[in-house]
Amino acid sequence: MRSLITAAVIAAASAASAATWSLDSCVSYAIEHNIEVKQQLLSAYEGELGVNEAKDRFLPSVSAYASESFNFGRGLTADNTYAHRNTQSFSVGAQMSLPLFQGLRAVRGLAYSRTQLRALLEQAEATKDNVTLNVIGQYLQALYAREMLAVARERLAISQGELARRRELLDAGKIPELDIHSAIAQVSQDELSVVNAENDSAIALLDLSQLLNLPTADGFDIEPLPDSEMPLLAPDEVFTNAMRNNHGIKAGRLAEEAADRNVAVAKSGWLPTLSFSAGLGTNYYKTSGLENAGFGSQMRHNFAQSIGFSLNVPIFDAFGTRNSVRRARAQQTSAALQLENSRNALYKAINQAYTQAVAAHKKQDAAARSVESTRAAFDAMKVKYDNGRANATEFEKAKSDYTASLSEAVQARYEAMLRARILNFYNKAD
Repeated sequence: MRSLITAAVIAAASAASAATWSLDSCVSYAIEHNIEVKQQLLSAYEGELGVNEAKDRFLPSVSAYASESFNFGRGLTADNTYAHRNTQSFSVGAQMSLPLFQGLRAVRGLAYSRTQLRALLEQAEATKDNVTLNVIGQYLQALYAREMLAVARERLAISQGELARRRELLDAGKIPELDIHSAIAQVSQDELSVVNAENDSAIALLDLSQLLNLPTADGFDIEPLPDSEMPLLAPDEVFTNAMRNNHGIKAGRLAEEAADRNVAVAKSGWLPTLSFSAGLGTNYYKTSGLENAGFGSQMRHNFAQSIGFSLNVPIFDAFGTRNSVRRARAQQTSAALQLENSRNALYKAINQAYTQAVAAHKKQDAAARSVESTRAAFDAMKVKYDNGRANATEFEKAKSDYTASLSEAVQARYEAMLRARILNFYNKAD
């Protein structure tokens, strides 16, 4: 039965992977199945348990006890003499202890646990954000590899068409046989380029499927993105919004706040504690050779109750509290430095994305003009070559310039798309 269930799950997953995936579906699937996200959610669950444990420290502790013992041989009697007697005793009771004041440790501990839980939840969201960015980058990489494959195929188609035309010219005796061999060599090179581009495209899809944790990449394919371009946002505005809404920054702030509260928890060791206790119990005692009251009678007559208060004032604890406070303050400094590092990394990432986006847009405009000019030059060169006014070397150079400009245009386009999406992602509202 287990093998049938496993086979059904794999078949369902394979059917899902055979469908064409959109960017949103890739992001959703990756977040749901990413191991790091699951680990962060598990840490958040442990944080919830920590909060519950902190709340439970306000509750009293209640316990019951029962004991029975037997003594044999020589022992001390009530007359303060020793004699050989066997004794039996039985006791039963219950006791309760209620903390009244714990040096604010419980109150401060609860505040720390709640802040720590909020930090863990934000860290889980930050991990989801990182997964999202990785999926966006790999998704665009797969689309870029696909378009580069299309460029390679167009180059091959041009070379194959030229080879066919040269065969006709050779049959008509208008070109030497050397031109045919040159065209065949160029087709072979372009076929190799197509094979390499196909491998690059397949590997890019495989990397994306592995990023999604798909059980198999068979039949996995993605949809193209819409042609509409995202506006290029100003880096200062993006950074301001990111500082307010970014989950990684929020997690850092909460971690710093939790470290502050942990210092207060450590300082609680210098304060006194007060607790209340209450108990009740009874016992039965029997000595061999003497007359003993019955079990029920002793249990009734020996029944007793007790209440009490306990005050503990710390005077010297071998510097235990002092050392705990120092460690907590070191963690506080570490959390502050980590937050500063996260802030600097975010600022760098946003400004770097903006700079790269600006450069990519400029390169995209230049590449578009280059495609137009090299296409016109290639068309003109083809006419000249067909009429015998240009040689094969000039023709191949014009074709190479045209296909190279196509490749640069594709690269610039996807670079601009990626950086714009990164800026838009950091600029998102909470």
